[in-house]
Amino acid sequence: MSAGRLLSLLLLLQSRGRVSARAVASELGVSVRTAYRDLARLQAAGIPVYAEPGRGGGYQLLEGYRTRLTGMSEGEARALFFAGLPGPAADLGLTAEVSAARLKLLAALPAGPREEAARTAAVFHLDAPAWYREPEPTPHLAVFVDALLTGRTVEVRYRRWRAPQEVSRRLRPYGLVLKSGIWYLVAAGESRIATYRVAQVLDAVLSEERFDRPQGFDLGAYWTSYLEDFQARRYTGTATIRLSPRGRRRLPDNVPPEVVRAVDSTAVPVGDDGWVEAVIPTESTDHACGELLRLGTDIEVLAPAGLRQAMSATVGALARTYGLH
Repeated sequence: MSAGRLLSLLLLLQSRGRVSARAVASELGVSVRTAYRDLARLQAAGIPVYAEPGRGGGYQLLEGYRTRLTGMSEGEARALFFAGLPGPAADLGLTAEVSAARLKLLAALPAGPREEAARTAAVFHLDAPAWYREPEPTPHLAVFVDALLTGRTVEVRYRRWRAPQEVSRRLRPYGLVLKSGIWYLVAAGESRIATYRVAQVLDAVLSEERFDRPQGFDLGAYWTSYLEDFQARRYTGTATIRLSPRGRRRLPDNVPPEVVRAVDSTAVPVGDDGWVEAVIPTESTDHACGELLRLGTDIEVLAPAGLRQAMSATVGALARTYGLH
C-alpha cells in the first residue's frame, strides 16, 4: 500500500465520518478486499480507526482525532481548479490529483463548513460538452500542458479548413481554453497569436527551446476579444425571412443564438396568422441554406435572391429524389 493511498484513506475517514469498506473501495479505486486490507494497515499504524457493525455501520476515526497532514502537492493544488470538472480533469491527466486535493480540502475544513461543502457537491454537477456531440479525441493535449507549465515551444502539424489544409508550425503556447467540451490552444506563432483546435493537431513534439510568456498577456481578455472578432468575421451577410409561430419556437434548437436574437429584435408581424418577418445574419449561401432548411415549411426566405434560389433548388432536388416530380 502506497503512502499516498494511506494518507488519502485517512483524509477520507476524517472528511466523511463513517464510511463503509465498499465506499472506501469506490473512492480510492481499489477492490473491496483491498479496502479492508488498507483499513487494517491504517489501524496497525496506530491510527484510531474502529468499525461500527450492523446496518448503516462502517469505519470511522475516534471522536476528536484529526490529522494535520493536509499539505497539497503542486499537482493537487493545480488540480483544485478542476475539482468540479471531472471530464476536463481526466483530459489533463489530473483525475487522481483532483480526488486527493478534494479530500485534503474537505479534511482541512471544520465540521460545519465540511458538511455544507459535501451537501453542495452532492446537488451540483457540471457537464461541459454540448448535446449531440461525442467528446473529441485530444491525444496531444498532455504535450501542450507540459509546454505551458515548463515554458517550452512545440512543433506541430495541424489540419485546418482552408488550403493548404495541413501545415507545420512552431508554437509558443500561452494557454488552453475549454469551450462547450472542446479544447483550444492559444499560442504565438512566427508572426501573431492564434487559436488552434486541439483535436485538429495531427502531431505535437515538445522541444527544448524555452520562451517567456508575455507578462501582460491576459488569457481571459484574449479569448473574449477572439470571440468578438470571430463573430464579426463569421456573419458576412443578412437575409430577410418569414417565420411561422411553430418555426419561431423551433428556432433555438436549429440555429445559433445570434440568429435567434436577431429574430427577436427585428420581428414584425405579417398578417393575422402569427407569422413574422425578420432580418437575420448569415454566413455563406450554402451554410445558410443548410441551416434554414432544418425548419422546413415553417420558414420562407424572401431575400437575398441567391439564397432564395439555393433554397428552391435544394427543395426541387429533394422532390426529384423522392419521385415527386
